[in-house]
Amino acid sequence: MGVTLYTSRIVLNALGVEDYGIYNVVGGIVVMFSFLNGAMSQSTQRFLSYEIGRKNINKLQETFSASMTLHIIIVGILVLLAETLGLWFLNTQMIIPVDRIIPANIVYQCSILAFAFSISQVPYNASIVAHERMQAYAYISIIEVILKLGVAFILVLLDESKLIIYSVMILCIVIAINITYKIYCKRNFPECRYRWKYDKELIHSMSGYATWSTLGAFAWVGKSQGFNLILNVFLGPVVNAAYGITNQVNTALNSFVQNFTTAINPQIVKSYAMKDFNRCYSLVYYGCKMSFFLMLILSVPVLLTAGKLLELWLKTVPEYTIVFTRLIILNSLLESITFCMSMAIQASGKIKVYQIVVGLSTLLNLPVAWILLYNGFKPEFIFIASIIITVITLFERLIIMRYVLVNFSTRTFFKTVLSQCFIISTLISLIFIMARSFIDINNCDFILVILVSMITTGMIIFFVGLSNIERKAILNIVMAKLRQ
Repeated sequence: MGVTLYTSRIVLNALGVEDYGIYNVVGGIVVMFSFLNGAMSQSTQRFLSYEIGRKNINKLQETFSASMTLHIIIVGILVLLAETLGLWFLNTQMIIPVDRIIPANIVYQCSILAFAFSISQVPYNASIVAHERMQAYAYISIIEVILKLGVAFILVLLDESKLIIYSVMILCIVIAINITYKIYCKRNFPECRYRWKYDKELIHSMSGYATWSTLGAFAWVGKSQGFNLILNVFLGPVVNAAYGITNQVNTALNSFVQNFTTAINPQIVKSYAMKDFNRCYSLVYYGCKMSFFLMLILSVPVLLTAGKLLELWLKTVPEYTIVFTRLIILNSLLESITFCMSMAIQASGKIKVYQIVVGLSTLLNLPVAWILLYNGFKPEFIFIASIIITVITLFERLIIMRYVLVNFSTRTFFKTVLSQCFIISTLISLIFIMARSFIDINNCDFILVILVSMITTGMIIFFVGLSNIERKAILNIVMAKLRQ
């Protein structure tokens, strides 16, 4: 996380606020088309985990090959959309200075190529997650972060064409990581060898699942990148820079939670496939609660010290960055509860109602954001509205779980997860509100505030938020690590 944030700081200072904003918003156009890929990624991971749970090796190999066929089709569709609709939007609708049009188009083409390689990598990533080889996933991710840091240092040494060279170097990193994943998977997983075979039933099943997942994936991407484009239309690339920096901070914090849920999600699917519903739901409760607690431990220091943190990190902090950061982190805290909820619904395969209801609710972010900015509201109000919509979608998920999952208890979820998250967050908020009334945190030692807030939050979670069984399990893990 620290390396990622430091890299972003170097890139921002090297490119400047305007070019950094252009890079984020231009790349965002390509990401807007990623909803198809996101849908197939969910489908691939779910089907691979399901077949591993059933211990069906032949079906596992067929599933991998079918997913590769579908991803090849997706590459063609997305490149076509990006080179037509996306190119038109870039050159006719976006606010980009005249002297930056050519660099912006070059960045756009590099983003398309990088995205195409990323799509072809998805079945391999899904195989690693389904087999729960998180160590390999972590090592390759570390290599990617180090390479991007190296690119940032190279960028500092350049005098001209920094935006173009940066986009080309990022493309090269994407290609290198793509090759690394494929080599690893082919050497370790026998099913990861593509064989052309048109299994109509399997492809129909996967594509049908992905069809409904498309709505949810489109909603998620549309919200994230739609905000970026709407901010550009109303306020220009400088505000895009603030939003891009905020997303860097949010992504860094979320990476810990996503790594945790990435490890637990295959177990949820496998348990459901084996009809071990008690274990499946226990994993869901545990995953939802621990995702929130992990995010809370990391978020509290950032919420308390956002101004000083961003100033030390960036030196020059674009307008709106601080308020964007705080609001998006609050939204991510709420979203962290839903990650394992969504996976349980996907494990059941009954995702039609879920994707329609939650997807359409999430898409409400875009018209609401447009209406707010069109009527002169400050940009931070679109993130306040987003928090309200996230709360609504959380309860929508819970209601849907009650009807699509076998013997799922909403009462148990309220008691085990939501009540604990509410109690802990309220208690921590009251403690730090009282502390701020006696102590000027802005004038305190920066590192001390971070350490005290993390330790305080961790202790409250450990003694109040966890059950006796969970505390003993964590202590056993810590003791085992210390003995090594």
